Amino acid sequence: MSLGRRFLTTGGVVPFTGSYSVDYLVIGGGGGGNSGGGGGGAGGYKNSFNNETSGANSSSLTARTMTAGDNVNYIIQIGAGGAAGVSSGDTATMNAAGTKGGETSFHISGFSFQVFGSGGGCGGYAASSPLSKNNGGCGGGGVFGTGQGGSGLATQGLDGNDGSGSASRYSGSGGGASQGTNSGTTANGFAGLHSSITGSSIGRAGGGAPGQWGGITSTGQDGGGNGQSAGDANTGGGGGGEGRTGSSQSSGFRGGAGAGASGVIILRMPTAAFLTATTTGSPTVTTDGTDTIVTYTGSGTYRS
Repeated sequence: MSLGRRFLTTGGVVPFTGSYSVDYLVIGGGGGGNSGGGGGGAGGYKNSFNNETSGANSSSLTARTMTAGDNVNYIIQIGAGGAAGVSSGDTATMNAAGTKGGETSFHISGFSFQVFGSGGGCGGYAASSPLSKNNGGCGGGGVFGTGQGGSGLATQGLDGNDGSGSASRYSGSGGGASQGTNSGTTANGFAGLHSSITGSSIGRAGGGAPGQWGGITSTGQDGGGNGQSAGDANTGGGGGGEGRTGSSQSSGFRGGAGAGASGVIILRMPTAAFLTATTTGSPTVTTDGTDTIVTYTGSGTYRS
């Protein structure tokens, strides 16, 4: 779908001219949870709006300056969420990593301007297994026992948690945009970040909660999936790790890991300037005061 230039040159609205600022929130796809319990890392998080924090608690980025009518085409690509890991058997050692989330990008062809949100690391890494350590925008959580959490990328997200020992009864949480660690234990998913770019404060890019057993419940936040559940769509949240219904990590029904959530790009600009622009990809268009918010959950373009 293409929205044509929306102004009248005679007898109607005077078209906007000159330059204007466009704020953006760019989030990569979340990583999938691990069948051995590790939660998926959230997608990388980049934000320019109103001095709000970017991923890994880094500084807000600079809004993009555009010029009305200059026909610069900005390409929008949305990263998919990573698939959940599927176990090859029914023992504690037969774990399988999910897949890493896809990269989200807001850029000009030729990349003279580019903002990327890297895909979140998938859940799962065990020192005794051939699975690789799962890094990403935010790191994936380690599997139960000796599993090591993956590393997040600077200015995008934080590390996933290591898997816990038998006394704690849960695996590692996926890293979130604002919270994560490679040490200690946690029963819940790590926090993402809140933004008011749409006019309301909404949390996104939370890490996937770890898998659990022995009656413990693990909960995701800010779009990250609960244990054994997928991340919330279009938040970049990580998928929850697989758990067990039995009294031990190797007993009872395996509930299945959760997939990571797809990413998102949100742009905000003065409504008068938006009326001179064109878009493709069927974004959702809303307003907040004198500004227009354009939300992309699929690939498209924005032409100034």
